[in-house]
Amino acid sequence: MTLTTTQAMAKFLEDISVTDYQKTSIIQARKNRVVENLTASFPSTSDLPFSSAILMGSAAKGTIVRPISDVDVLAVFSNSGNAWNNYRYDSQAFLYRIRSAYAGLSTAQVGARGQAVRIFFANGGHVDVAPVFSHGNDVYGLPKGDGGWINTAPTVANKWFASKNAELGYNLAPLIRMLKQWNGAHSKRMQSFHLETVAASMFKTLGSGRPSGLASFFEWAPNRLDVGDPGEQSGSLTSYLSWYGRQDLQDALRSAGERAKKAQAAEAAGDHVEAKRLWKIILGDAFPTN
Repeated sequence: MTLTTTQAMAKFLEDISVTDYQKTSIIQARKNRVVENLTASFPSTSDLPFSSAILMGSAAKGTIVRPISDVDVLAVFSNSGNAWNNYRYDSQAFLYRIRSAYAGLSTAQVGARGQAVRIFFANGGHVDVAPVFSHGNDVYGLPKGDGGWINTAPTVANKWFASKNAELGYNLAPLIRMLKQWNGAHSKRMQSFHLETVAASMFKTLGSGRPSGLASFFEWAPNRLDVGDPGEQSGSLTSYLSWYGRQDLQDALRSAGERAKKAQAAEAAGDHVEAKRLWKIILGDAFPTN
């Protein structure tokens, strides 16, 4: 059966969204593995006791897409016994201590990324474990990569996003999953956290019509890229963009916006073949055109 544009959009969203089984068998299971390993390596009697693990990033927000490539976990360490004082001037030693202990417990490949320990699984995908100390009030000290520390408040940012998603009838997270496919199909010009925050800051209302939501994002985003960290710790989220990178991103958004308008016009005229062809260019090869 030939799909209408609306049906193709629905199938595309279903195909890129994680299933309930994957949420437990992959996402939750990998977080649980982190808890088991760090609890074993850093028990309460350790000079660096492990406290808790918090699921972060797209997996926590519901914006993660298939295939699942990475899961982000915040690993909180206790300051009991003045553990913080031992590492406050050398976050790299803290990071590599976590890496060393974790590598001894896991059969997976382990590497350090400056701010996190990345665990690669033999069956594909990885977990980024960001070890932190709690400074209170949902603010955490995260290794900076140069031996120093930066403050981060990802749980505050997650709560902010969850509130925005609820205000928008839970249509925000599905829309972002589709936008991530656009981003991935077009050179990944936009960092994931930046994309999520721009979209969450942009909409006052958002219905379940995916084409209109996508078209509005592409139209408005070029002039709304300058957003701050919802956790109020990192400043502007555009700091990773050079002047040329910003121009390139804006051009890509405008190009997608022009195609989105043409796709909407084709759908309105009953030309679903053309509408789906255009959405496939925008959203990538996974978009169905049958």
